[in-house]
Amino acid sequence: MTEFQPFVMERMMSKFEQDVAYNLSESGVHPVLLKALLAWHPEKTDELLATELNYPHVNGIPGLRQNISMLYNNATSENILVTVGAIEANYIAIRTLLNPGDEIVIMSPNYMQIWGIAKNHNLNIKTFHLQEEKGWAPDIEELESVITPKTKLIAVCNPNNPTGRILTEAEMDKIVACAEKSGAWLLSDEVYRGANRVVDEENPSFYGRYDKVLAIGSLSKAYGLPGLRIGWVAGPQKVLDEMWARHEYITISASMLSNKLAEIALSPDVRPHLLARTRRYIREGFPVLEEWMNHHPDSFTFTPPDASAVAFIRYHLNVNSTLFTERLRKEKSVLIVPGDHFGLDHFLRISFGLPHDYLLSALQRIQELMDEFRSSDNS
Repeated sequence: MTEFQPFVMERMMSKFEQDVAYNLSESGVHPVLLKALLAWHPEKTDELLATELNYPHVNGIPGLRQNISMLYNNATSENILVTVGAIEANYIAIRTLLNPGDEIVIMSPNYMQIWGIAKNHNLNIKTFHLQEEKGWAPDIEELESVITPKTKLIAVCNPNNPTGRILTEAEMDKIVACAEKSGAWLLSDEVYRGANRVVDEENPSFYGRYDKVLAIGSLSKAYGLPGLRIGWVAGPQKVLDEMWARHEYITISASMLSNKLAEIALSPDVRPHLLARTRRYIREGFPVLEEWMNHHPDSFTFTPPDASAVAFIRYHLNVNSTLFTERLRKEKSVLIVPGDHFGLDHFLRISFGLPHDYLLSALQRIQELMDEFRSSDNS
């Protein structure tokens, strides 16, 4: 077999998320029921039942691409390619734009798919960091220092996974300036866009700020529809056509039903309901998590997320994060993500966009294990 870097977080989740009592590893909110989605557009039910289960348009049905295009300034449906989740969009973007040996600069911490793809395809990886001591603000000076004329792509995640940090517009402008200076592409993973914790206004996209931007989106996080496996990329038509050709090698298309349900979800009269539902879960779940941490002030340090349904929490125990989460899964039947999966030990990524009782019970089990570690350290 060839040497291969597994996607360690997704490996863990795919192996264990169905077998635990409490899954706090997901980064979206509690999923939407099909009947709830159709309740916002009941007249579509008969149309869906009459659907011929054939291939859809391989690049996404026209109505869906049109609805997606409305999320971006000055985009048309020709600037949209529909993929099987954002994960395929990320993958084919890298495989389209970069060759082995090319230089890529990746924001860190980040969803580690891009890093893994880069490792597996022998790219020259550089990083720039979000700074914990500055509320996870990006180190722009570090970005400016690592980027070179050889840099082919800068990968960012905004809002960020795992910290939930939203870049300011000034920070976005500086990142764009760095890309322009080297002529690099800018790949922006924006799957949490709209999943705001504090304000209702959506954070802006990188799309339209520079002519070499690929903006990645998904129904999984901000919309509570991960099971549809619908993602997309917004970008220049010529590059999307090259990505489309690679899409045909990997998945051909998402399903017809997923395309049609996604078109409903992103229609102007349904989309606001889904975003409001997501924000409600985030805003009702976060105080539960925050109160739990406030009851144990010596145990945790963290910056509240601007968006997303996850918090990236520094814990104060003398134990490796992977070892802690493995014991938590085996002994307490709770699944969370260790900071190791983002290259930062002594952190935990915990989901809170969940029903109150479910979340509280899981947090209590996490606390039980922490108390057991402390007790053993003191004995």
